[in-house]
Amino acid sequence: MTEPLFVIPLWADLTAVALGGVQGALFASGFRGQRRLDLLGVAIIGILFGMGGGLIRDLLLGVAPATLQSDWYLLTAMAASLIGMLLAGLFQRLNRVIVSLDAFVIGLFGAFGTSKALALGLPVVPAVFVGVCAAVGGGVLRDVIMGLPVAIMHVGSLYAVAAAAGCVVLATLDAFGVNLVAAAIVGIAVTTIIRILAVIFDLSLPEQRMLYRRKVAVETAAIPIVRPAAEPE
Repeated sequence: MTEPLFVIPLWADLTAVALGGVQGALFASGFRGQRRLDLLGVAIIGILFGMGGGLIRDLLLGVAPATLQSDWYLLTAMAASLIGMLLAGLFQRLNRVIVSLDAFVIGLFGAFGTSKALALGLPVVPAVFVGVCAAVGGGVLRDVIMGLPVAIMHVGSLYAVAAAAGCVVLATLDAFGVNLVAAAIVGIAVTTIIRILAVIFDLSLPEQRMLYRRKVAVETAAIPIVRPAAEPE
């Protein structure tokens, strides 16, 4: 008898979508660009943020997007976006709540993406890649739609690194025979903790420009400087 395929519980997937929708709507509500977003714009950003990670995950895995197989996903994302808009003023004053929510959402999408990839038989490295893409996918779609620089491409607070760490821990535990659900819980916790600590202590990867300058300094130090000979008097 073959082992039944691991399926992400609907309530867990909807929880990730709901939290992502709230997070996206909060971000869009506080946007202060050259053009302000109307209510429809905020709702669209919330829906994309809530559903984007799952869509990218399933597209990479070559399976039917779970978010389009049930009415509940879109309805949940819409309701969450509405809540995010209505409570934007309150949440904007609760910075710790926003940071914690953001970290937890990253962990959820990363864990679900990696778990589903492993359940479908993908090797560890591709499974981790799928998880990271699912974790940051909603944020990438949000930034592209809003015409903003993609956050994960710039110096920040270990956004993708935190997701990758959680996904690696999950995949490692699964390789050692740990129950996939338990491994996913540990992976979510690792991502959440790393992300929160990175924000609190302002941790980030070295800036590319700094590395480039060091590289140039090392390379040019070995180049002899030829000075013109002094002209005879």
